[in-house]
Amino acid sequence: MARVTVEDCVTKIPNRFELVMIASQRARNISAGAALEVERDNDKNPVVALREIAEDHVDHKELEEALIKGLQKFIEMDEPEEDEVDLIAIQQELAAEEGETTTDAAPAAKAEEPGDKDQAAAMDMAGDVTAGDEKPGDEKPEDGNQEA
Repeated sequence: MARVTVEDCVTKIPNRFELVMIASQRARNISAGAALEVERDNDKNPVVALREIAEDHVDHKELEEALIKGLQKFIEMDEPEEDEVDLIAIQQELAAEEGETTTDAAPAAKAEEPGDKDQAAAMDMAGDVTAGDEKPGDEKPEDGNQEA
């Protein structure tokens, strides 16, 4: 067989659209480095793919599945396994325990909780006010001798 035409392959795959899609997928696989099933004979990849289809050297179903997977846009994500969820929970517990043991981080973290308004007010009175909490008109005197 010197040249392969579509008529040679239609006996194997009767739908011409499906034939073109499968032949193009096989040509992409050849371009990506897949092993050839027939001799190249100085032919380009689409011609080699059609020759392989005509001689039944390739699995049509396998090429069709690869084509479908290549065209899919939605990829189903697996849910995290229970072991991973347990590991995340353990890491969060360790981080919480480390937060309780440090003396500087614990009061600041507790002051940011919405239910501890009294403690936050006490820290503001003590002078632990951050720059973002001050309003433009609320300037405090630098030393205690000045009165506003």
